[in-house]
Amino acid sequence: MRYASVVLDIPTRALDAAFDYAIPPALEGEAVTGATVLVSFSHRMAVGYVVGTSDEPPAGVPVEKIQPIAQVLAPSSFDDVAAGLAAWMAREYACPLPDAVRPFLAPGQKVRVTRAAPDAPWELACERTGAVDARWAALTPAANDFVPARSASRQRAVIEALRQGPQRVSELSATIPGARAAVTALERRGVVAVRSLRELRGGGDTTLSTAAAPRPEALTAGQRAALAAIDAAREAARGDVVLVDGVTGSGKTEVYLAAIERSLAVGRGALVLVPEISLTAQTVGRFRSRFGDDVAVLHSRLSAGERFDQWDLVRSGRARVVVGARSALFAPLAQVGLVIIDEEHEFSYKQDKSPRYHAREVAAELARARGAALVLGSATPSLESLERCREGLCRGVSWTRVEMPERPGASVLPDVTVVDMAEQFRSGGRSVFSGPLVDALREVAERREKAVLMLNRRGFANFLMCRECGCVPECPHCSTALTYHERGHLLACHSCGRTWPVRAFPDPSTRCPNCGSRYLAAFGVGTQRVEDELAMLLPPHVEVIRMDADTTRAKGAHQSLLERFDAAECAVLVGTQMIAKGLDFPEVTLVGVINADTMLKLPDFRAAERTYDLLEQVAGRAGRGERPGRVIVQTYWATHPAMRAVAAHDRRVFLDAELAERAEAHYPPYARLANVVAWGRCEKDVRSALDALAAAVRERAGDASGWEVLGPADCVKARVKDRFRRHLMVKAPAGADLGALLAPLVASLPRRAGINIAVDIDAYDLM
Repeated sequence: MRYASVVLDIPTRALDAAFDYAIPPALEGEAVTGATVLVSFSHRMAVGYVVGTSDEPPAGVPVEKIQPIAQVLAPSSFDDVAAGLAAWMAREYACPLPDAVRPFLAPGQKVRVTRAAPDAPWELACERTGAVDARWAALTPAANDFVPARSASRQRAVIEALRQGPQRVSELSATIPGARAAVTALERRGVVAVRSLRELRGGGDTTLSTAAAPRPEALTAGQRAALAAIDAAREAARGDVVLVDGVTGSGKTEVYLAAIERSLAVGRGALVLVPEISLTAQTVGRFRSRFGDDVAVLHSRLSAGERFDQWDLVRSGRARVVVGARSALFAPLAQVGLVIIDEEHEFSYKQDKSPRYHAREVAAELARARGAALVLGSATPSLESLERCREGLCRGVSWTRVEMPERPGASVLPDVTVVDMAEQFRSGGRSVFSGPLVDALREVAERREKAVLMLNRRGFANFLMCRECGCVPECPHCSTALTYHERGHLLACHSCGRTWPVRAFPDPSTRCPNCGSRYLAAFGVGTQRVEDELAMLLPPHVEVIRMDADTTRAKGAHQSLLERFDAAECAVLVGTQMIAKGLDFPEVTLVGVINADTMLKLPDFRAAERTYDLLEQVAGRAGRGERPGRVIVQTYWATHPAMRAVAAHDRRVFLDAELAERAEAHYPPYARLANVVAWGRCEKDVRSALDALAAAVRERAGDASGWEVLGPADCVKARVKDRFRRHLMVKAPAGADLGALLAPLVASLPRRAGINIAVDIDAYDLM
């Protein structure tokens, strides 16, 4: 008899370990690690996941009392290494064990089970996934001698179509009415052979014309050094980390491609992560041009069926290179030689729902467990990665930094001009665009080149304000000012997504909620307003393309907008921060930042780092071809170290000041930080729950050096969707095990109806 350790998918922190079940002899070949099973628990049936098997019964439990697995619901979707990684995530990020297992499951798989009749077997509820077989029809040799009856016009049409080559039966039916019946009749006569072939849904196999990846004649010195370091880390097979610190446009992607080629040559695959879905099309184009059908694509914009097809290509071994966003890290690629995280500094690598993992940390643990190498690439590496490279060692593995300070060929870093908008205002400037930016845009239009303008605000205006009393309309369900969207004339809450119609100004039906005045004015700047003003400023031959959360909601919208920009002779791409990373268009000679201060004043210790990273990244979109580039940054804080560092292309100007502040305030990378958020409809219960947790954490931490508890206090967004929100922050020494301290304390709190508590280890979102 064999035994299985099963993680039950029951939403409670009280079940923090796997339970042991017997594997009936009839299920021994199916109830393996990674399988989804149905078991009896506490007098009811529950779904669980096998995370390990053994020939030995669990110690201390009579064998006759061990219940058997009732049924296998789904085949294995992960192996023993992945099961160990899930257990590590649960400990590290203080999340329930089933939450840590779910990312490894097949796309579309649900927890709910159903059955057609009381005596029928249970079936796992899934989205429309699973393999899809397409029926293909082809002529047999017998077709040469077959003559259809005079009245069989459909059979003749089908035969004529198939003489051009095999076709899907569904395609024949779309062009020849009644083709299915004709194919069936011809199949009975032996004239047509029908077979089922695996059909791949979607898969992101579209590429931009600029996304080809030709081999360069020679690598730069920096590229050769990076490739040598990656090869050494891969051959060491112990999870060593290489940080590729290369300026924008230095050819990091070519380093990744060459490193993957060498990994594939020795039978090991690669996982490649990109921070934005909008980058996937370009990245996939480059990788597929080099590796063909060996590439699978995984990201959230694919349908469940499309994700399953790509996931299954990896599981079956037909694809050995996986490209995608954060979730691609959990693809069932067993023979991993490289894990690559492009733009590793990006905050989108931090998951905002349980399990609240950081892809960089999980990738490091995965590389260690698989004996692979982890490659981190960025022009603006995170302060945590830089600090680990300075120390040279983290959690028992080596961290190495390799610099790539030059761009290949004739391209050079763009000139950066920082424009003080306060000075522009004092000189009479009232436009969204400063004088230097207006001149530069007109020059781009005259030369028929391309430009990119970034503003990290969508909508037409940040808010409306009453001219008489100063009231700013807020969402009645959230503590958030409403954003005005001119398209559709509506006010939108970007926290809960609700909208309210607003008619064209002035309108008696649109009044101030405080004093009733109809004199409401739009303040601030959004991408819609920038788009409108560009249309008035530039000549008609310049195409203006807006790319933000509103214009990219539809499936495939990212790709279609980028294709429009790529195909245009002269265009300006206006967008939020999604356009700041990874896009490679050689025709772009101008980059403008409309307002560089949007994140600088946020109540977040990482605000300056985010601002510097974003500005340096978006500046790197200019001058990537033969023509030189120019960057114009508009700001009201021109003396800030982040602005001066971007203007000088010298990171040390920013780092020296920022690291000194972090060390003094005991923030990462010199400490670890956890953010515990409680929310619910009853403000009193939210306060009570978090006060009790704060007292327990302070008691457990005691007077230990390096530990500090801040709060509880209201969140910056104190109310969202009619839920009150408060948080507690815990600082700990850099090597402390925060998850092990917080998880049992949260689990021990008395349950309060309607109160939710989330533990975010190594928190990035403090709002």
